[in-house]
Amino acid sequence: MTHMKTTTPPPWHLVGKHDVFPEADLDEIARFNFLANMNRYLAETLGPGNKKTYETRVKPAFEKREGREPASRHEIRDVMNQDSFHRVWSALKRNTMEQRQQAGRSLVLRQIDDLVNKATALTEENGNLELDPSLELPNYVAGVDHHCMPGSYHTELIPNDISAGANYDCGIFVTTGGAMGRFSDGGGQALANFAKNDLKDFHPKRIVDVGCTVGHSLLPIAKAFPDAEVIGIDVSGAVLRYAAARAAALDVKNISFRQLNAEDLSVIPDNSVDWVQTTMFLHETSEKSMRKMMAEFHRILTPGGLMLHLEQPSYDDSVPLFEQFIRDWDAFNNNEPFWTRLHEMDLVAVMEEAGFHKSSHVEFKVKAVPDPVLATGDVSGKSEDHGRAAAWHAMGARKEMKG
Repeated sequence: MTHMKTTTPPPWHLVGKHDVFPEADLDEIARFNFLANMNRYLAETLGPGNKKTYETRVKPAFEKREGREPASRHEIRDVMNQDSFHRVWSALKRNTMEQRQQAGRSLVLRQIDDLVNKATALTEENGNLELDPSLELPNYVAGVDHHCMPGSYHTELIPNDISAGANYDCGIFVTTGGAMGRFSDGGGQALANFAKNDLKDFHPKRIVDVGCTVGHSLLPIAKAFPDAEVIGIDVSGAVLRYAAARAAALDVKNISFRQLNAEDLSVIPDNSVDWVQTTMFLHETSEKSMRKMMAEFHRILTPGGLMLHLEQPSYDDSVPLFEQFIRDWDAFNNNEPFWTRLHEMDLVAVMEEAGFHKSSHVEFKVKAVPDPVLATGDVSGKSEDHGRAAAWHAMGARKEMKG
């Protein structure tokens, strides 16, 4: 059941490297290249077969039995999970993600001592890291291995561990097929371009990125606004150590990283931040925590300040039920439990509840800025990978001006 020609992702040896990036041997590179191509094949060649299966076999059988069409994405999932084609596709997709995580993890752990020493030296020299070992991890982080990453973002196996960050950095190029560029920063470049080109009155002096992990999206923003103070926030020391070392290795000086839970940003004064943003972060939190964060974002923003979130689009009435079902795959098969609830929420109402006026709502589409070196990479944003394409839905608000 093939449908369209599969494009070839760029080879992994073109990935952007720096002084704390893990070294890979030929076997490890070959493994990454296989997994990137397998991901692309599942997305572009086999993936469309899910819709054909639904329309020609699964939906007609449901209608014959029930006397009506499926009424929700959940009903579609129930019947598709009984179909042999979808079950095989889904199992392959899950297994490919598990293999990707284990490939990155084994690569990093065999050289972990050297990586830790390099990262420690860089962060001590640059002084761009502030950790709080007493910080309690929220349940939405501690309770699940997000997208099959063993130990999620936070697990530390040795003192000063950076393995979670290093695994994430070297593996995301595989997961996205290089669509976000050599340094996986195409989304951050797009945000920086939006702020510079579309917001002529916007000159941020202080920028905060929440859930920054290793800083993929934050570094291009920091480089675009070199006079701004840029702060990356995350709850995980393991990714922040790597993020700080990575920023130093890539010679980005106006950036620092702090271990904080965004539900309580009381160390940041009221009205002191011009831009607070997240990238594919909200779906990894929870409804209760997200509402607290929104209130904190409103509190710390200056009048006229910008809050912006990159996510996949909400499941409103314009999104067909089948597309909602297929986009929901990550919630039930890739350890992203809040994904499905987040995408059915009215986030404009949540922002209003936090204090943002409805008239200040900002919403637009974002595509990763193409990397000219990755000529074979898919940077069009046209190729869908059920929520993993290098294209996002940006939404947020400007804080009201005083008076």
